[in-house]
Amino acid sequence: MAAASLPWWLSTTACSPPPSSSFPDLLAFLFLSPCPQRALLAALDLAFLLAALFLAVRARLSRSSRRGITNGNGSHAAAAEEEPLLAKPPPPPTPGRSGRLRHGIALAVSVALAAASLVLLVTAVLLLPRTTAWLAAECAFLAAQFAAHFAAAGVVAAEKASAARAHPVHLRLFWAGTAALAALFSASAAARFAAGEPILPDDFIAFPGFVVSIPLLYISITGSTGLGEETAILPIGGEERHATATTYATASWLSLATFSWINPLISKGSRAALAAEDVPPVAPDDTAEAAYALFVSNWPAPPSPETKVRRPVVTTLLRSFWPQFLLTAVLGVARLSVMYIGPSLVDRFVNFVRRGGELTQGLQLVVILLAGKSAEALASHHYEFQGQKLGMRIRAALLAAVYRKSLRLSTGARRAHGAGAIVNYMEVDAEEVANVTHELHNLWLMPLEITVALTLLYTHLGPAVLTAVAAIAVVTVVVAFANRRNLEYQFKFLGKRDERMKAITELLNYIRVIKLQGWEETFGDRIRELREAELGWLAKSMYFMCANTVVLWSGPVAMAVLVLGTCVLTGVTLDAGKVFTATAFFRMLDGPMQSFPEAIASVTQATVSLGRLDRYLLDAELDDSTVERVDDAGIPMGGVVVEVCDGFFAWDMRGKKESEEGEDGDGDEDDDEKDVDDTPVLETVLKGINLEVKRGELAAVVGMVGSGKSSLLSCIMGEMDKVSGKVRVCGSTAYVSQTAWIQNGTIQENILFGQQMDAERYKEVVRSCSLEKDLEMMEFGDQTEIGERGINLSGGQKQRIQLARAVYQNCDIYLLDDVFSAVDAHTGSNIFKECLRGMLKGKIILLVTHQVDFLHNVDNIFVMRDGMIVQSGKYNELLDANSDFLALVAAHDSSMELVDQSRQVVKSEHSHPKAVARISSLRSRSIGKGEKVLVTPDIEAATSKIIQEEERESGQVSWRVYKLYMTEAWGWWGVVGMLGFALVWQVSDMASDYWLSYETSGSVPFNPSLFIGVYVAIAAASIILQVIKTLLETVLGLRTAQIFFKKMFDSILHAPMSFFDTTPSGRILSRASSDQTTIDDVLAFFVGLTISMYISVLSTIIVTCQNRYLATSRELTRLEGVTKAPVIDHFSETVLGATTIRCFKKDKEFFHENLDRINSSLRMYFHNYAANEWLGFRLELIGTLVLSITAFLMISLPSNFIKKEFVGMSLSYGLSLNSLVYFAISISCMLENDMVAVERVNQFSTLPSEAAWKTEDHLPSPNWPTHGDIDIDDLKVPTEYTFNFERHNQPVQGKIIIDGIDICTLGLHDLRSRFGIIPQEPVLFEGTIRNNIDPIGQYTDAEIWQALEACQLKDAVSSKPQKLDAPVADSGENWSVGQRQLLCLGRVILKRTRILFMDEATASVDSQTDATIQKITRQEFSSCTIISIAHRLPTVMDCDRVLVLDAGLVKEFDSPSRLIEQPSLFDAMVQEYANRSSNL
Repeated sequence: MAAASLPWWLSTTACSPPPSSSFPDLLAFLFLSPCPQRALLAALDLAFLLAALFLAVRARLSRSSRRGITNGNGSHAAAAEEEPLLAKPPPPPTPGRSGRLRHGIALAVSVALAAASLVLLVTAVLLLPRTTAWLAAECAFLAAQFAAHFAAAGVVAAEKASAARAHPVHLRLFWAGTAALAALFSASAAARFAAGEPILPDDFIAFPGFVVSIPLLYISITGSTGLGEETAILPIGGEERHATATTYATASWLSLATFSWINPLISKGSRAALAAEDVPPVAPDDTAEAAYALFVSNWPAPPSPETKVRRPVVTTLLRSFWPQFLLTAVLGVARLSVMYIGPSLVDRFVNFVRRGGELTQGLQLVVILLAGKSAEALASHHYEFQGQKLGMRIRAALLAAVYRKSLRLSTGARRAHGAGAIVNYMEVDAEEVANVTHELHNLWLMPLEITVALTLLYTHLGPAVLTAVAAIAVVTVVVAFANRRNLEYQFKFLGKRDERMKAITELLNYIRVIKLQGWEETFGDRIRELREAELGWLAKSMYFMCANTVVLWSGPVAMAVLVLGTCVLTGVTLDAGKVFTATAFFRMLDGPMQSFPEAIASVTQATVSLGRLDRYLLDAELDDSTVERVDDAGIPMGGVVVEVCDGFFAWDMRGKKESEEGEDGDGDEDDDEKDVDDTPVLETVLKGINLEVKRGELAAVVGMVGSGKSSLLSCIMGEMDKVSGKVRVCGSTAYVSQTAWIQNGTIQENILFGQQMDAERYKEVVRSCSLEKDLEMMEFGDQTEIGERGINLSGGQKQRIQLARAVYQNCDIYLLDDVFSAVDAHTGSNIFKECLRGMLKGKIILLVTHQVDFLHNVDNIFVMRDGMIVQSGKYNELLDANSDFLALVAAHDSSMELVDQSRQVVKSEHSHPKAVARISSLRSRSIGKGEKVLVTPDIEAATSKIIQEEERESGQVSWRVYKLYMTEAWGWWGVVGMLGFALVWQVSDMASDYWLSYETSGSVPFNPSLFIGVYVAIAAASIILQVIKTLLETVLGLRTAQIFFKKMFDSILHAPMSFFDTTPSGRILSRASSDQTTIDDVLAFFVGLTISMYISVLSTIIVTCQNRYLATSRELTRLEGVTKAPVIDHFSETVLGATTIRCFKKDKEFFHENLDRINSSLRMYFHNYAANEWLGFRLELIGTLVLSITAFLMISLPSNFIKKEFVGMSLSYGLSLNSLVYFAISISCMLENDMVAVERVNQFSTLPSEAAWKTEDHLPSPNWPTHGDIDIDDLKVPTEYTFNFERHNQPVQGKIIIDGIDICTLGLHDLRSRFGIIPQEPVLFEGTIRNNIDPIGQYTDAEIWQALEACQLKDAVSSKPQKLDAPVADSGENWSVGQRQLLCLGRVILKRTRILFMDEATASVDSQTDATIQKITRQEFSSCTIISIAHRLPTVMDCDRVLVLDAGLVKEFDSPSRLIEQPSLFDAMVQEYANRSSNL
C-alpha cells in the first residue's frame, strides 16, 4: 500500500531510469532520485576542487613570475610600478564581533561538513553490503564531499591571514549550489518519510544537512567574509561617509532567524508613541549611500556615443542586486519544498484514525507535521522580509539616482519633464519598481507551486488530476488578455496622473497670484478635469483587475470540481482521505493564486514606471565640455579671466509630444498620453558672442528686454547648448539670479550656504549687503526661519540675502543678474559702493543691470541686442550717435528730467506736507529703507520657526477614520452590502467542504450524479457571489477615492494664504500623490479582503498579538509619511535652484543632504516591515503548535471522542489556519497602516477656510467699481500685506470702502476679480501665450492682439510660428523676466479694470521699456485709480499723491511736488536718486 503511494523515481536507488520513461519522469528522476542527486552534488564538488586547484596553481605561477622580474634587470622599474598609491598604507582593518562571528561560522560549518562526510564514508564502508552498486556510488559521493568541504575550509582559513573582505566567487558558487541541492535532498527525504519509505541513514541526515547549509547560502549571497566590517565606509562623490553599526547589523543568527532583534523597538512602541529618534538607523549595506554607489557602478555603458542603452534601469538593478534577488528566490524555493508536507500527511492521518495503528507511527506523523510547518513559517517570513529589504534598497538607489539626475539635467530636458512629473518619478515610479522586485517571484513561483501540487496529487488520485490543466489553461488565457489591456490602461493612467501632479505643483507654486486674481475656480476646474480623466483610466484598469481576481480566486474551486468530477466519472474510489488531501492541496493554492493578480498589477505598473525612469535617466545632461574651466592661479591683474570667442549658443526649446487621437481611443499605449520628447529642439539665442573680462574688472551688460543678457550669463556658466565657439573661465564662480532662489531655513543658513562660520567676515557681508537694519527689526535676527520660496521676505530682502550668500562664498568670479531691480535708490547705491566696489573689489564681476546710473563707475560695458553684443567699451566711448547704448542713456535721462523739473519748483515756506495720523497697529519685523514692507503672520512666541512640524496623529487609527472611509460613498448601506456578500460567499465556500465531508463519510450511500451536481452548484454560486462582491468593492473604492480627493482639493483651494505660507508644498504634494494613490489603488482591495479574512478566522490570539504589534507598526507608518515630505520638499527646492547649486559647485553637499533625508525615510520603512514579519512569524508558530496539538489529540484520544468523517476536513482547514491567521492579521494591519493615508488626506480636507468666494446677498453691480474711489477708515490689520485690499487678512477694525461699498461684505471672487494686479514677481503658467494672457478664456483673438501690442510684445509673439499658441514653459522659463513682466501688464490691459495695483511692475525692464510702459499706463488707464509700488522714483513723479512708509508706519502722504518743497523723507530719496551717479 505504502509503496504504491510514492512515484518510482522517489523510491528507487537505481542510477539509471527505465527505458520507457517519459520526459517529465526523466526530469523528476534526474533531480529527485537519490542516485542522480548524489551524482549532481559530486559533480559540483569536483568542479569546485578543479577551480580551486587551477586558481592555486595560477597564483603560485604569478608569484614566481613577479619574483623573477624583480631579480632581473627590470627590478627597479617593477618595484616602482608596484609601489602603493598611498605614501603610507592604511592599517589592516580590525574585524568587529559580528564580523569575527560570521567568519567563524563559515569555517566551522565547512569543517563540520567535511568531518560528517568522513564519518559517513567510514560508516558506509563498514555497514553497507559489498555486493551492491549502491556502495560504490555512496562512497564516491561521500569522498568527493569530504575533499570539497575540506578544501573549502582551507580557503576560508587562508582568508584571515590576507584580511580578505569578500569570499572568492568559486567558493560562493559552491556553497550556493550545495545549499540548493541540500534543499532537494531534504524535500525528497520528506516525501519518503511521509510515505513511510525512508532511505536510512541518508534521509534522516538530509534535514540537518540542509539546516547547516543555510548559513553558507546566506554568506555566499552576501559575499562578505566579515573581516574588518565593523564600520562600513561608503564612497560617494569622492568622499567617505562612515555609517554606524545598527541593531540589525550586529544581531546574532538566532536573533535574525526569529526577528528577535526588533523586540526592543516593539516593546517601546507598545508603551508609548514612537518618535523618529527612537527608530535606529538601517544597516550600513542598506543605506541610500551604499545602494546608490552600487547602482552607479553597474550602470551600463552605451555601445557607442550615438546610441542609447536599451532598458538601462532594469539592467542596472539586476547587475547590482542579483545576489539579494537570488537569495529571495532560494528562500521561495525553500518554502515551496516544505509547504506541501502538511497536505501530503492528510491521507495518512485519516487512515490512521479510521484504522488505528502504533502510537509511535502517529507521533512520527505529528513530529513531521510540526517540523514541516515550522520550516515553512521560517522560510516564508524570511522570503517576505528579504524581498521587502531588497525593494527598500532598490527604492533608495532610484530615489538617489533621480535626485542626482535632477542636478545634471539640461534646461530643455528639465522643462520637458516638468517638476510635477519628476516628483512622481521619485514618489510613485521608484516605489512601483521597488515593490515589483518582491512580487516578481510570484510570477514563476505560482506555476511551480501548481506543478508540484498536481504532481503530488497525481500520486493520490492518478490521471484524473490532469483535468486541472484545463482550468489552468483557461485562467492563463483570461489573465494574459486582461493583463495586456491593463498594461495599456496603466500607461494612460500614469500619464494623466503626471499631468494632474504637474498642475497641482504649478497651482501651489503660484497660489498667491492665483488667489489675487480670483482664478481658483479656473485652475481648479482644470485639475478636476485631469483627475476625472485619470480616474477613468484607473477604473478601466481596476475592472480588468477585478476579472483577474475573480478568475484566479475561482481557479482552485474550478480545479477541485474538474478533478473530483473526473474521479467520479472514471470510477476512482473517493474516500475522506483522498478528497481532503485534494482539497488541502487546492486550499494551499488559494494563497499563490490570490496573490497572482497583485503580482500582475505590480509588474504592469512597474513596466510603465521603468520606461518612464529610463527616459528620464537617459535624457540630456549639461555638457561639462561646453566651458573650459581652469585654475586662476598665476593670472596677473589685467589678465583675461572670462573669455567667449565666436560663440553661438542655443536653448533646448522642446516641450511635450501630443497625440492626435482623443482620450477615448483604444489605440497604442501612448495615444493620448503626453510623452516626453527626448529629441532636443535647439533655438539659437546668442550669436557671434566675443567677450573678454579681465582680472579685477567690473563689467556691465545692458540692453533692451529680451536682448539676451541673462542668457549671456547662462552660457558662461555652461547652462546653454554650445553650437560653436569657445568659452573659457578661470576660477570659481558665484551666481545671483534675477529671480531670487531662497532655501527653507534660517537667514544665517542661507548666507553661509554650507560654509563654516567666520564671524568677522559674516558681519562684514551682512553690512555690505545692507541687511543690518533688516536683521535688527526681526525678532530673531538672522535665526529667523525663511518660509518656502521666501514667502515671509520682501523681494528686496530675498535679493540681498542671495547676494550675501554669493559674497560670503568668496569666489573668484561673480555673475550678478539685475541685483538692483528690487531695491530702492539708497539701498542700491549702498550695495554698489560697499559690496561691489568694497568687499568684492579686485574680484571679477559681470553685472547685468538696467540701472544706467551705475554705468559711469564700471570698467567695461557690453551692449546687447537680439542675442548679439553690438557694442563694448567704457561709458564715454559708447555715446556715439544713433547707438543702442545712446538710446538707453537717452531714455534714462528723459526719466530723470521729470525728477529735476520737480525739484526746480520754488519751495514755498508756507507749504507743509499733509499730516497723516499714524496707524500704530501697522508694524514690521523686517524692513529696508524705502522698501516694500512684507511681514510674516504672527507665529508662536519664543520661536523663530514659521514652518511648524507636520501634524501627526498618535495611537490607534480612530474608528472615525474607518467609518469615514467606509460610509463616504453610500453611507451604511455600502458597509451592509459588503459584509452581507462577504458572509454569504464565505458560507458558500464552507458549504462545499461540508458536502464533501458528508458524502465521503460512508454513513450514506454514495450517489455520483447527486454528489457532483450539488458540488458544482455550490461552486457556481460561490463564483457568482465572488464576482458581485469584487465589483461592489471596486465601485465603492473608486467612488470613495474620488470623494476624498474632491474634499481635500476643495479644502486646499479655499484655504487662506496663511496656510500656504506655513505649509511646505511637499506636505500637500505627498498627500495628493502617494497618499491619494494608496486610497485609489490599495484600500479598495484591502478593505474587502480584510472583511473576508476576519469572517474566515476570529480568535483571541489575533486581538492580543495585533494590539501589541500595531502600536509600533502604526507609528512607524505615520513616521514614514512624515519623513517622505522632506524628501520631496528638498527635491522641489533643488529643481528650482539647480542653476545656482551647480554654479557654486554645491551639488555634492545637496546630494548628501538628499541621502540623509532618504535614510530617515528608510529607517521607518525597514523597521515597519520587520515588525510585520515579527508578528507573522510568531502567529504562524502559534498556529503550527495549535495544529500539532490538535493532530496529537486526534491520534491519541479514544475513537469515540473523534468524529472520523470530519478528521480530513479539520486537518484540511487546520493546515491553512496558521497562514490564514497571519494573512488576516497582516492584511488588517496593512489596512490600518494604509488608513493612515485616509487620516492624512482627511487632515487637509477640513482646513480652515477663507471668506466665501461669493456672497449672494451682497453682489456688486456688474460694472463696479465705477469711479475707483478708495476710502480707508481707521484700518487695523494683524499684519501688513501689500494687497490687503484683496483681504488675505480680515481687518481687526476699520473699513476699506471702494465706491461706497465696504469690501469686507463682498465675496472674495467678487472683490478680487474687479481689480487689476501686476505682482512683483511676474508669473507665467505652463501652456500657451493665449491661456497665459487670458486664463479664463473670455476675450477674442483681436482683443488679445491689441493688448499684446499695447504691452510691446506683439512683434515677439507674432514672430513665433504658433502665434498666440506659442508655448510657455514651466514658470515661463523660455521667456525673459522682462518679457514675463510685460505679459503680466498685458493681462491687466485686457481686463480693463477701474482699480490697478502695480507692485514693482517695471523692476526688471530697461529705462526705455519702462518709459514706454509708463506711457502705456497713462494712456490705457487714464481713468483708473492706480496704486503703484516702485523703487524707480521717475515712475512716481507724475503720480497724484505719494505715500511714504517707514518702519511700517505712514510718514508722508501728499503730491510729489508738495513733498519736495520742504525737507521730507521723499525729498531725501529724490535727491539720493538724482545724485547717485556722481556720488558713487
